[in-house]
Amino acid sequence: MSNRFVVIMAGGRGERFWPQSRLTRPKHLLPIVGDSPMLAQTVDRLKGLVPPENVFVITNKEQRDAVLESCPALLPERVIGEPEGRDTAAAVGLAALLVDQEAKDAAFALLPADHVIEDGEGFRSVLTSSFEAAEQDDYLVTIGIKPSFPATGYGYLSQGEELNKVLSRPVSKVDRFVEKPNVSTAEKYLSEGGYFWNAGMFVWRPSVILSAIEKHAPVLSAGLKELQADFTSTGSLLGAMEKVYPKLEKISVDFAVMEKAEGVVMLVSDFDWDDVGEWPAIERHYPADGNGNVFKGEGIAVDSKGNLAFSEQGHCITLLGVEDLIVVQSGDATMVCHKDRAQEVKELARKVGEAHPDLT
Repeated sequence: MSNRFVVIMAGGRGERFWPQSRLTRPKHLLPIVGDSPMLAQTVDRLKGLVPPENVFVITNKEQRDAVLESCPALLPERVIGEPEGRDTAAAVGLAALLVDQEAKDAAFALLPADHVIEDGEGFRSVLTSSFEAAEQDDYLVTIGIKPSFPATGYGYLSQGEELNKVLSRPVSKVDRFVEKPNVSTAEKYLSEGGYFWNAGMFVWRPSVILSAIEKHAPVLSAGLKELQADFTSTGSLLGAMEKVYPKLEKISVDFAVMEKAEGVVMLVSDFDWDDVGEWPAIERHYPADGNGNVFKGEGIAVDSKGNLAFSEQGHCITLLGVEDLIVVQSGDATMVCHKDRAQEVKELARKVGEAHPDLT
């Protein structure tokens, strides 16, 4: 256990959760579901899986102080602020360099900061098996979530042949990564079986993922080698990142590596999972009244149905004669939108930012 690491990706802005989520206080630093910040829940879930000092967080420089404030158990030197976001492949490469520096070629898990998982014990069990698989073979391990409904907002993994078993869990080849499907295709995946939600959770050794980056994303690989060389010669990670990081190729790890690489395998989860990707997902975690209204925070609904309302402490949202709305109050901004337009909140946040930068 002591030679295993976890790197949490916590650099997003969470624009789909505007106006609650802002640049300096994004989704993963908010109690979107539950009573503590999503990142703090993720860190707590690691207890018994890896030692606290083996947990890294990669965030951005604007959020670093807030990350440390919301998660006091994290070691400050393990919280790395990117000078500029360069998408997930660059962050994965940085994570591999950090872990390799601590313990040569030690396996590490790469996890999102803001997912909801209630079954911590089941999560740790699957991750332990994934570590074993990554340590035994040159695998790029990912975790597939068994779909419970025909989701169109998630990418999928197509499960291939079973290769072996690790701690009694099957390790299967990933035949392909599948983009977010339309409704009929998602229904087909659910009825046919063999398709799993891509949770964005990975386990691998630095040598394996860096080799895959070198083969499939050589431009990014060259940049990572420059970053490592500068860090090694100066001894300053911060200085090396300020100099090299903004020049790294901006590309996602799925597109750059996972969709092309050999040796990509999956383990199937047996824990609950929700990436809570947009406001309507909140409804899955809070009780509704008799008319289907869900409140997080104080609120009253009269002659209204199917609404979601989210308010901060000391603020009451009242609904009268409305249906299927999302109403979010947060400090100096309030958003009202129809549930059918929830996927457009990210674009709304960008337009608000153009007109009122202080509100994002």
